[in-house]
Amino acid sequence: MTDTPATTAADGPGGPSASAPPAASRVAVTGAHGKLGRAVVAHLRETGLDVLALDRWGGDPREVEGEFLAIDLTDYGQVIEALSGSVDEHEAVDAVVHLAAIPAPGMTTNAATYANNSAATYNVFAASRALGIRRVVWASSETVLGLPFDTPPPYAPVDEEYPPRPESTYSLNKTLEEELARQFCRWQPGLVCVGLRFSNVMDVEDYAQFPSFDADPQLRRWNLWGYIDARDGAQAVERGLRHDVPGADVFVIANHDTVMSRSSAELMAQVYPDVPVTKELGEHETLLGIDKARRVLGYDPQHSWRDHV
Repeated sequence: MTDTPATTAADGPGGPSASAPPAASRVAVTGAHGKLGRAVVAHLRETGLDVLALDRWGGDPREVEGEFLAIDLTDYGQVIEALSGSVDEHEAVDAVVHLAAIPAPGMTTNAATYANNSAATYNVFAASRALGIRRVVWASSETVLGLPFDTPPPYAPVDEEYPPRPESTYSLNKTLEEELARQFCRWQPGLVCVGLRFSNVMDVEDYAQFPSFDADPQLRRWNLWGYIDARDGAQAVERGLRHDVPGADVFVIANHDTVMSRSSAELMAQVYPDVPVTKELGEHETLLGIDKARRVLGYDPQHSWRDHV
């Protein structure tokens, strides 16, 4: 199987040449108060990047450690103002990490999920283009792979090679975001858009529940027993910001192992016996294939729940 090629913008109307943009130095991170957002903001600051944290906030933004700006991303004017340095005491950014969203299906009505998430992502992409920001990393989702896999996947480990199979309004929106990124890159030569199809994000304190999954492999079959440690998710974002190939591309981002103690081969044989397994699997190897992210981005997960339980 081959990589899905990045979409370049050779036929786009105007804009800079399709050369790699300079490395980011000041980055806006939307959804900065979320589980993944907190890890990303901390990690990027530790690497020396200047980070503007963006999120909705009901309290006093001055109480937040580090630079923070409260924002409604569904309001295009606010997004333009925030990214361009037009807000008092906040400078312009040269890259955007877009993580903000209603984070899963079923948390509110389908229409509300779509209205919020689609508007926020469009506004971030459009404002970035208008302001000449040439690096955008955004959170796509493992759900575009066909979760919750009530219809079995076409093969395992799943990867970026088969078309999206959204099974919820949340996932439908993520699928459309990937197409949105491709079209913005077609319009804007030189734009780098990296979509990270994150698995289920976990903090260290979440790992105490993992041993309970072993009793019934059906409990976590919905995402092929995958997860992503928030710290490794942050690493993937950093790698995405370093990616220098103009165009839009997407990557599955999961940890190198599953949430289960039983082997990956045993799980597939028991739960999905008719699904082809395309490689010899390591004992606990992830069934959300990260080979492309390893090869293209240099992504290398460092953490496992097994180190904490």
